[in-house]
Amino acid sequence: MTGKIVNLRQARKRKTREENAKTGDANAARFGVSKHEREARATVDAKAARDLDGHKRET
Repeated sequence: MTGKIVNLRQARKRKTREENAKTGDANAARFGVSKHEREARATVDAKAARDLDGHKRET
């Protein structure tokens, strides 16, 4: 009639990990642009700026 033995330290750590994962998922949804996507966008923006500068007339 005894219940399952639970290590309280491990249960507390598991709960903390789950809360941190939930917070991390929320942040990823709000701010979530991966490093690869940021670098790709920066590369495209830099090329567009170079192309635009190349088409300017010299006055």
